[in-house]
Amino acid sequence: MQQSPVDPSGRAVWRPVGIRDVDITGGPFARWQRINHEASIPLGLEQMESSGALPNLRRAGGEGEGPFQGYRFQDSDLYKQLEAIAWEHVRAPESGYARFADEAAAVLSKAQRADGYLNSHYQVVKPDKIYAELEYSHEMYCAGHLFQAAVAAARAGIGQGVVEVARRLADHLVEVFLTGGNDGIDGHAEVETALVELYRLTGERSYLDLAVKLIDNRGKGLIKDSGMGMLYAQDHLPVREADTAVGHAVRQLYLEAGVVDVYLETGDESLLECSLRRWEDMVATKTYITGGLGSRHDGEAFGERYELPPDRAYSESCAAIASVHWNWRLLLATGHGRHADLIERTLYNAFAASTSADGLRFFYVNPLQRRDDLVEDAYLGRRREWFACACCPPNIMRLVASLGSYVATTGDSGLQLHQYVPGTVAGKVRVETEYPWDGLVRVTVEEAGEWELALRIPAWSETTYVDDRPARAAHDGYFRIRRDWQRGDTVELRLDMTPRLSYPHHAIDAVRGCVALERGPLVYCFEQADQPEGVDVAELALDPQAPLRVKPVADLGGVGRTVLIETDAVAVHQPRGGLPYTTKPLATSTGVTATAVPYFQWDNRDGGAMRVWIPLA
Repeated sequence: MQQSPVDPSGRAVWRPVGIRDVDITGGPFARWQRINHEASIPLGLEQMESSGALPNLRRAGGEGEGPFQGYRFQDSDLYKQLEAIAWEHVRAPESGYARFADEAAAVLSKAQRADGYLNSHYQVVKPDKIYAELEYSHEMYCAGHLFQAAVAAARAGIGQGVVEVARRLADHLVEVFLTGGNDGIDGHAEVETALVELYRLTGERSYLDLAVKLIDNRGKGLIKDSGMGMLYAQDHLPVREADTAVGHAVRQLYLEAGVVDVYLETGDESLLECSLRRWEDMVATKTYITGGLGSRHDGEAFGERYELPPDRAYSESCAAIASVHWNWRLLLATGHGRHADLIERTLYNAFAASTSADGLRFFYVNPLQRRDDLVEDAYLGRRREWFACACCPPNIMRLVASLGSYVATTGDSGLQLHQYVPGTVAGKVRVETEYPWDGLVRVTVEEAGEWELALRIPAWSETTYVDDRPARAAHDGYFRIRRDWQRGDTVELRLDMTPRLSYPHHAIDAVRGCVALERGPLVYCFEQADQPEGVDVAELALDPQAPLRVKPVADLGGVGRTVLIETDAVAVHQPRGGLPYTTKPLATSTGVTATAVPYFQWDNRDGGAMRVWIPLA
């Protein structure tokens, strides 16, 4: 059984490698997985009790007292946590994971109604409103996360009871919404991609058929207005007609994952075509330089094209995760490296920034600028241990636990390396690298025979060498080597890690006249903690001709290993008083040295101001 979150049919161009088949031994990926194992997952398991996720389900099963805790979708926190421990059990087995899965399965089984329905909020709080409020109830959304937890448990070989509960609920949904005449659709897409994966696990065709129906019917006005409008739930146009990502970002992205999943199982080319059309538009006009998605706090939504304000970026952590899900399916479906490029940009920036260096605090919102006078609210500010709406932390944990499955794929031709991490991959190669701090990647062959090794060359690498010879990627972003390999053969890939200034599209009004700093896959930011005394981040302006100096640091306090970048800049001073507008420039400037740190490592020190985009001097 394939031990990965996605196991598509033979229609996929490439096939995923199982989590256990990739042993990540170093670099940021290994660090993230270690703190996930040691800190984040234990915290999440504790929160399943204190946040109400498990107590609510016990109430639904007739046990316990007290009011329902949390939101109507509280069950989904438990399901994501279950998925996280299942994938972590594959990667680094612990008896406690199987025990928790069995205990949770017992609670779920007792809470589940005889007809298969399961949702603690509606069973406890609104038993007369079951499926009557689908526009905002999250009933199918929660079911989807249960299905994904069940798939993970089955592929990990634990929690058989979770699988049984999930199948009873899936059969119930089929009876109500596929064969029972109910054309309802959940306002929050997610169940579609989960139903397809449950079909892949079980072979039960009705699960796939229900996913097809839900996708085909979205955009036909079948979702009642929740008060947020039709765009919010992507119900404004049929899926095949929509040209751009709109509305609640996480909903749109989970929907896209389901659209591509259905294509992979049915061969409906119109689904792949429309999803690629929206992807191209989204990447060109609605994606932050960090890979973050969603520019509006209102509705946690995509904005208009080029509406990408850095300070008001919503860029929800869950949106980064859903983007990885969508792009991974597109990569499997098309074999094009641009999707692996966006996965890399997202993982190393928008996603990695979501978690503190110690793994115990999380961002819900990931802005690209923070002022020193920020007024915090429940979600905007410094990272927090948990949230009342805690969709992000367990979602982060499930992706980190399954990172190995996004490193490589196999196909009829051989092995494709998409993300460069030190370790062993699929029994075929051993990878040695200090990536992303260094651009040298050494691949040693461990399986002899004739096969093809495909190496992704990121679009940002201006000059690339393979075995000391200049190399260019093919149209799909990969450099291929086919030969009769001998065990111990090596290939050296050298990517261009020269720091670079990135300029925004002229239509992005919010950062016009600014630049951002990048090196390799990393986006950088200027954090107050690294600037000279008396120089505010808000005063910095960069000289585009100034050299960019790389400064490796073995252990930066509160952050860990990093590479800083220094450059000559100016601090712009302007008196304050009266209106902040004048008919002539009044500013003066002083030469300073500005220091930038990788964006994913920010907010691990003093909690001060930060900027990704800096004005030009």
